[in-house]
Amino acid sequence: MAEDAAWKFSKEKGVDMVAINPGMVIGPLLQPTLNTSAVAVLSLIKGVQTFPNATFRWVNVKDLANAHIQAFEIPSASGRYCLVERVAHYSEVVKCADDKPYVPTYHVSKEKARSLGIEFIPFGCGLEALILSDIKFSVYSPSKTQKHR
Repeated sequence: MAEDAAWKFSKEKGVDMVAINPGMVIGPLLQPTLNTSAVAVLSLIKGVQTFPNATFRWVNVKDLANAHIQAFEIPSASGRYCLVERVAHYSEVVKCADDKPYVPTYHVSKEKARSLGIEFIPFGCGLEALILSDIKFSVYSPSKTQKHR
């Protein structure tokens, strides 16, 4: 709404305007207070029990600052710029922010089970089948906002 009002004003007054629309801004903070992006990332690295099954647009604060400078200095700059380095699921943020697993992992030998002729079905296949069953039996609806770990 505010951007629409700014575009209307610039058109009415004949003022050249550039709008820069960033995704979630990450990178070094200048102030000791947390912004929205910092709060989101901090909650993940502190080990929240769940996080939204959602994707977000991400951009580094240094790229955002550079875009503002370039938009000012380049005479041909005009219109709207969406500043997004990448779109990432919250799970990717967790993987990137934490180089260690949540808890130590361990290996369980499959050798003895294989001696019974067991060829394990991959984890992903079993998980997908479980979710499809949950949908079938109306236990889960993918349209609802779900939280995942």
